[in-house]
Amino acid sequence: MPSRRRSRERALQVLFTWDVRRGDVYRAIDDFYETLHSEDDEPTRLDRDEFMEELVRGTAARLDEIDALVTRYAANWRLERMPAVDRNVLRLATFETLSAKLPPAVIIDEALELTRRFAGDESVSFVNGVLDAVRRDAGGPVPGASPADPSLADTKGREDPVEDVVGGSDSGNGVDGP
Repeated sequence: MPSRRRSRERALQVLFTWDVRRGDVYRAIDDFYETLHSEDDEPTRLDRDEFMEELVRGTAARLDEIDALVTRYAANWRLERMPAVDRNVLRLATFETLSAKLPPAVIIDEALELTRRFAGDESVSFVNGVLDAVRRDAGGPVPGASPADPSLADTKGREDPVEDVVGGSDSGNGVDGP
């Protein structure tokens, strides 16, 4: 099983190919696997990358919603005029943001690494700005907050948000126990 970072790289490659060819997303995934082995390899020997496939299929399934968000926050850029790598990094990260399985800060950081690797440093600030706006629009939690703990998601208006999450103790030092 490949690392999640490697799966994201693969997902970007598949989305890029699918975007350029405008074919069936399932065919794009199969085509990707075909490029990974030689004629001597047994097709059954090739392990599937489930996380990559989830990212690609999920992005494709929600493409209209994702493209609308990206277009809304990509000031002065039409989607079809964006570089294909930037467009597909934005799509992939927006899908992950909408899925809310990871903290937005992690998603954005991973997207920026993909951008640096496949598009170059000149695209990083653009991708970062769009994804930060998407995060705010999607009602994402405070950067770095764990989605597993929804009490961290919104600290506005709380008198002491840390106290709300951690809870008090009798000793008054914020640590339970002796």
